[in-house]
Amino acid sequence: MNVHQALETYRGHTIPHFPFTKRRNVWFAVSGVVILLSIVGLVFRGLNYSIDFEGGAQISYPLEASVTTEQISATMADAGRPDAEVQIVSGDQVSIRTDSLTGAVNTDELISSLAKQAGIAPTDISIQDIGPTWGEEISRKALTGLFIVLAAIALYISFRFEWKMAVGAMIALVHDVLITAGIYALTGREVTPETVIAILTILGYSLYDTVVIYDKINENTESSALVSRLGYSGVVDLSLNQTLMRSVNTSLVVLLPILSLLLFGGETLKDFAFAMFVGVTTGAYSSIFIAAPVLTILKSREKRYQQLEARRTVRARSGVAEPATATASAGAAKTSDAAAKAATARVGASSRPRPKSKRRPPAKRKRR
Repeated sequence: MNVHQALETYRGHTIPHFPFTKRRNVWFAVSGVVILLSIVGLVFRGLNYSIDFEGGAQISYPLEASVTTEQISATMADAGRPDAEVQIVSGDQVSIRTDSLTGAVNTDELISSLAKQAGIAPTDISIQDIGPTWGEEISRKALTGLFIVLAAIALYISFRFEWKMAVGAMIALVHDVLITAGIYALTGREVTPETVIAILTILGYSLYDTVVIYDKINENTESSALVSRLGYSGVVDLSLNQTLMRSVNTSLVVLLPILSLLLFGGETLKDFAFAMFVGVTTGAYSSIFIAAPVLTILKSREKRYQQLEARRTVRARSGVAEPATATASAGAAKTSDAAAKAATARVGASSRPRPKSKRRPPAKRKRR
């Protein structure tokens, strides 16, 4: 494919002919490796839950003096909190995460020491103390919402299409959530309530892309002639090629603003944008390379498609010519369309009345 063909394909003027289902083992192997790495990260490193989930104290205050994170950590260690996590955000804002300060004896001394070190008044220090009960409640509600969403999606796709399509969509959604969680574990990023919101949003986007592809597959399989020529896997390939550029362009339009938030947004927006960026990328991948190939495997086990494939194999061995690929089908469609246009042009030309020719009267001869 040259540059002109690639540009025409990207603009949607031509349909590509990639053999998605034939190479499904490659896509499954790629996803398997990434999922294996995600599981390793979740098991050995675990998720870095924020204070909203684990409970504790969040200390925030502006920084007026020249102080390093090591000096602040030393002050926390002197107060009996050596495990405190200290961050200096934007060069002038300190964020400290430590155990709960409720009931602590030396809280006032700690606040005074931090204020003196930062060159501010003790009243400028903000303390947010969250108990572990609230974090457990957030986790429980998040898991409950996730299971409800998955169940509702499965019921919707089963009602709209069929249960085998619902199975493919569920596998793709689990694929997206598992990879997103694994990347969070491997990178050590903090899991916040914004992350949970982003993951739920990811499920909606992945479902949207999958439903678009499934709808095109369902539309093409209604043509018995097309199914008999290409087989079910060929129809799936044709449908994926027809919707490929739509999925790619939609994903790019969604990823560009997310990338701007990830690069230029605040800390809260960056947590949300990171989960969204990873989830949208994996969602676009799973809709094409996971959900559709899984559906092909499930549908190919049906008796009618097995019989159809057997007949196609017999015809191929007997030397009966037939368009066996999506390329041939697309070419035949283009040829028939061109022929129809030519026939229409001929009919229009023949049915159009011809103007009557005007004859000039014979010239008069001059008498001598």
